[in-house]
Amino acid sequence: MSPLLAAVLQLTALVAALALAYRPLGDYMAAVYSSPRHLRIEKVVYRCIGANADAEMRWPAYLRGVLAFSAAGVLLLYVLQRVQGGMPLSLGFASISPDQAFNTAASFVANTNWQSYSGEQAMGHVVQTAGLAVQNFVSAATGMAVAVALVRGFARSRTGDLGNFWADLVRGTIRVLVPIAVIGALVLVACGAVQNFSGIHEVGQFMGGSQQTNGGAVASQEVIKELGTNGGGVFNANSAHPFENPDAFTNLFEIFLILVIPFALTRTFGRLVGNVRQGYAVLATMGVIWLGFTALMMWTEFAHGGPALQAAGAAMEGKETRFGVGSSAIFSVATTLTSTGAVDSFHSSFTAFGGGIQLLGMMLGEIAPGGVGSGLYGMLVMAIIAVFIAGLMVGRTPEYLGKKIGTREIKLAACYILITPTLVLGFTAASMVLPDALGSMLNTKALGAGSHGFSEVLYAFTSGANNNGSAFGGLNANTPWYNITIGLAMLLGRFLPMVFVLALAGSLAEQKPVPETAGTLRTEKPLFAGLLVGTILIITGLTYFPALALGPLAEGLS
Repeated sequence: MSPLLAAVLQLTALVAALALAYRPLGDYMAAVYSSPRHLRIEKVVYRCIGANADAEMRWPAYLRGVLAFSAAGVLLLYVLQRVQGGMPLSLGFASISPDQAFNTAASFVANTNWQSYSGEQAMGHVVQTAGLAVQNFVSAATGMAVAVALVRGFARSRTGDLGNFWADLVRGTIRVLVPIAVIGALVLVACGAVQNFSGIHEVGQFMGGSQQTNGGAVASQEVIKELGTNGGGVFNANSAHPFENPDAFTNLFEIFLILVIPFALTRTFGRLVGNVRQGYAVLATMGVIWLGFTALMMWTEFAHGGPALQAAGAAMEGKETRFGVGSSAIFSVATTLTSTGAVDSFHSSFTAFGGGIQLLGMMLGEIAPGGVGSGLYGMLVMAIIAVFIAGLMVGRTPEYLGKKIGTREIKLAACYILITPTLVLGFTAASMVLPDALGSMLNTKALGAGSHGFSEVLYAFTSGANNNGSAFGGLNANTPWYNITIGLAMLLGRFLPMVFVLALAGSLAEQKPVPETAGTLRTEKPLFAGLLVGTILIITGLTYFPALALGPLAEGLS
């Protein structure tokens, strides 16, 4: 069987698995977020945190809950890293430096999981499990809560109420993420992933000699890092490490975990607004972009010119032989079109155009299907922009799901779209003129290092501001400049958009629904899905094309 055919069959199996999970998981999440009842364990949690889970919140109160909870998470995770050296099960590792501790705390709370350290050489078991793994759950649940709040903005009228953040957070964690994570961890352990609290020990090598390695609660953290579109691994090699990702089956299973909730949330959206066909339209938009990017990535990696690549049959540099080019391409697109950032291959070793596809996937806003929660609310904001553009073309006040898109709504949507490019391009420009920042490029003397070095810096801030977390490995990001600036990019790129999303949700929830007429744009039709795809690609192209031309395009054409 040819590698290309094997990749196509794997992609087909993945699509089939996602299709089977789509309806039951989407319906289940809709029931979770609309249920009037609380589980007994949830009531215990509410009493412990002093929350009234039955109180409705308007958008300022909902936002205060999001920000207060996230700020507490940053502080606690920062402290946990700073005192690591004196804790049990630290494996002898020292406490983390202040700038790196801030970067890591910001990273995991912002659902980014950018890692400027080698996990197996820096973090002990307590920080990994009680700190990083916990944030993998609750940061994902926070994104889901904000997405559900926006959906309620469309579904409710003349109330301004968006539900209760604490109830949404706890339900998303306990009823959705934890059960799937338990089952997924058992699957990974059965397939050979590591799950223990062993210390550092010597292991022999095939070619002689030995090396040090350590274990950890790997399988349990691996499953939530993918399921919650987080991405931070226990080991520096991430999902390319056999302890995290033993074989081709687990590789495909982890891709499934990355995509299943973001895609299924479109069904949840359709159920909560009372029109499942609206969910199908959003699903179709996400699916077209995801499949298109996957096909492009396979083409660039299988067919890229050059004697060495042709002799190998494809661009195998930086890719695991256990997975090959096809699986690596599918995994890469899944992680960069979501806010996952996990890798089973070395992204910097992809062809120049392959790296450009990874960059463009993040620059879209990671909305196809995007992060857990963030993908859905990002796509709904783009749908509002698309409806507004359609309204301008026909001279009619735009409407979406029965709500008028007026001046306030379009300003909030525009602010949402502009904040991430401002962070990415601003920090990239600053890094390209500061000598210390330029010194972090480890391959400045390599052939084509100018364009590739620029791509490394652009990738770092694109990954940080879009809450992805993957990286081009040729950049030494463990410096005060990059730790602080990428940390700021992650926090601002995560929470400023949430401000605009929740303000938009509150504005929509205060409106009275507008009845459909003959002139209403049918947003559940294929025509609108096509308009939405075009809007996303045009806005992203106009924003980022100059930067892409200086980086991966220049490298690929050189």
